[in-house]
Amino acid sequence: MSPAHLGPTPGFLVWRLSMKWRVAVDRAVAPLGLTHAQYSLVASLYGMRRSGERPSQRRLADHTGLEPLYVSKLARALEAAGLLQRTRDPRDPRAVQLALTEQGEDVTRRAIEVVHGLLEQLLEPLGGLDGPRTRQFTRDLMSLLDAPLDPSTQQPRT
Repeated sequence: MSPAHLGPTPGFLVWRLSMKWRVAVDRAVAPLGLTHAQYSLVASLYGMRRSGERPSQRRLADHTGLEPLYVSKLARALEAAGLLQRTRDPRDPRAVQLALTEQGEDVTRRAIEVVHGLLEQLLEPLGGLDGPRTRQFTRDLMSLLDAPLDPSTQQPRT
């Protein structure tokens, strides 16, 4: 039986789920003046700050999985909107540190609440956010994210 007859691949399903999630978050945070990518940045920044960290743009890029150049572009837009401050790192003049403004913290808290509600809806079929299937799903996703993936080292099957 050829792979085309086996149904959708896990890669296709991950892509579809990520697109469904991106669109839902974009729509949900738009009234707050954010896009999904901007939300990912400010929510990550909010969480990192609560852990005592004031990350650089590079550190935030690594944390979110976004390209550093894209993080820089998003940070400039968020700074122009009054939600973010960008300052030079006193320990490394090449690095730019990011921090939410008071307005940025307020918008981020509201956005996190909205997105949390979406997450509850998304995970309802698995028993909700605190369900055992959701916990297993989260562990599975973490395993997939932690697995190294470097297409340049993959050898064709013979």
